[in-house]
Amino acid sequence: MFEGYYWIILFIVLLVVEILTLGLTTIWFAIGALCAGLASLVTDSLVIQIIVFVVVSVATLIFTRPLVKKHFNNSRVATNANRYIGESGMVIEDINTLTATGRVEVKGQEWAAKTTDPEGKLAKGTTIVVKGIEGVNFIVEEKEKI
Repeated sequence: MFEGYYWIILFIVLLVVEILTLGLTTIWFAIGALCAGLASLVTDSLVIQIIVFVVVSVATLIFTRPLVKKHFNNSRVATNANRYIGESGMVIEDINTLTATGRVEVKGQEWAAKTTDPEGKLAKGTTIVVKGIEGVNFIVEEKEKI
């Protein structure tokens, strides 16, 4: 019966860690510790309590985490910038990836740009295609190389 106190203490510690981090990382184990604490009221077997802890923790992690992340972790801000991937444009300021300089114009908008070119350079006037986005920079490639 004494192990029940340890499970409740573990539950409280994990709950406090979850509250402090807000990362949805320890709540599953806190639920497992609570269930193991309840199991200690029924049995004195530490092995059974540990099995309850592991099974409940893993089950809640597997079955509820995707649902919780979908509904409660919506901090990602959609920018619609991905719509530019695959679009053609023009280099309007020489691109030098090593010195982090260069700009392109795509669909009438001006963007900072880097290149996938091995030399890391593209000259002004080069026709490009947007291959990706990294931070605030378009990752571009010369159109003829596609």
